[in-house]
Amino acid sequence: MAVARLDNRAARKLFLQRHALLEPPSGAANGDALAELITRLGFVQLDSINTVARAHDMILYSRRPRYRPSALKSLYERDQRLFEHWTHDAAVVPMAFYPHWHLRFQRDAAVLRQRYRNWHRDGYEAKFQHVLDHIRDHGPVSSSDVGRDEKKGTGGWWDWHPSKTALEYLWRSGALAVVGRRGFQKQYDLTERVIDQQLLPGEQSPDPQESIDWLCDNALDRLGFATSGELAAFWATATPAECAAWCKRAQADGRIEAVDIELADGRCRRVFARPEALDTVADLPDPPGRMRVLSPFDPALRDRKRAEGLFGFHYRIEVFTPAPKRRYGYYVFPLMEKARLIGRIDMKAQRQTGVLQVTAVWPEPAVRWSSARQSRLEAELDRVARFAGLDRVAFAQGWLREPQ
Repeated sequence: MAVARLDNRAARKLFLQRHALLEPPSGAANGDALAELITRLGFVQLDSINTVARAHDMILYSRRPRYRPSALKSLYERDQRLFEHWTHDAAVVPMAFYPHWHLRFQRDAAVLRQRYRNWHRDGYEAKFQHVLDHIRDHGPVSSSDVGRDEKKGTGGWWDWHPSKTALEYLWRSGALAVVGRRGFQKQYDLTERVIDQQLLPGEQSPDPQESIDWLCDNALDRLGFATSGELAAFWATATPAECAAWCKRAQADGRIEAVDIELADGRCRRVFARPEALDTVADLPDPPGRMRVLSPFDPALRDRKRAEGLFGFHYRIEVFTPAPKRRYGYYVFPLMEKARLIGRIDMKAQRQTGVLQVTAVWPEPAVRWSSARQSRLEAELDRVARFAGLDRVAFAQGWLREPQ
């Protein structure tokens, strides 16, 4: 049987459509509209780095420029329409998905108990009941509110005191829920005081196989096309073997089919897609010409290998790379124009002076930096500056760099 093929242009359009980057950046960005956007994406990764704005805020802003951080805070902390847990990293997730995190809680509980013993030393398990009792009696706490009498080491994630480790373990395994953040520090409460009773484990809870099926189904819906390994990586809960088994069953049932997608370099890669998704590719609109600044943690870029294959854009974040060894900079933002990643920009908010300071822009090798493209960049940076609460944009001398 012949295998369907998507050329690179069509594959990019389908991928961007599933990541809410194919339509013009516009529309409401609070309440129901924001909840629908996050549901469409599946989750939004949280990150504390704030060189211009935090990653989760940049992710949402790049799709809905009317977005403001207070809208996410309201949706999460006041309305409790989101919960915080892990996918591949910490993220906010639609509350409706919570029953399928029961499987994640079980698996994290099994894996993290020994891992935390190795990383954070013994003693944290003895703190479980003390931490739970303290929260029950005193309400939500942060890691700084517990274990004050415990000896601390030199600091850092590897030197957590036992009560902090207990908090994280109880959260990751489902006994606690994060109800919000203060200064980006998590606030923990008892799960039964936060999560609706109907969503908690019970007779109506999905069994593990039902959740694995849901995870695979919903990952494919959000990616457009994927290998079984990419389905597993999306939520990072089901194993690659479990996702491969799901793909085999779904293909046999006719719910998905094998597809060859053309990569940026002309090679083809075998993936899976829904037949109905392939039927609609020809009707997808062209992406807008407006330039966008993307977060390094944008869902479209999270899988670096996938993005490189599809867009020909090699990207690695260098926050943990020693400064002399960095190729670009500490926290460099990718630039998207239409269906292309055309370059990257190193910039930082100078909040005391109200300036968005641009240190450097590196166009991709095949990109000519025309005056029209420069105008589009300046227009976008003006918008980003306003979003970040800044007054103006300033370019450093020699900011336009040679492609690397």
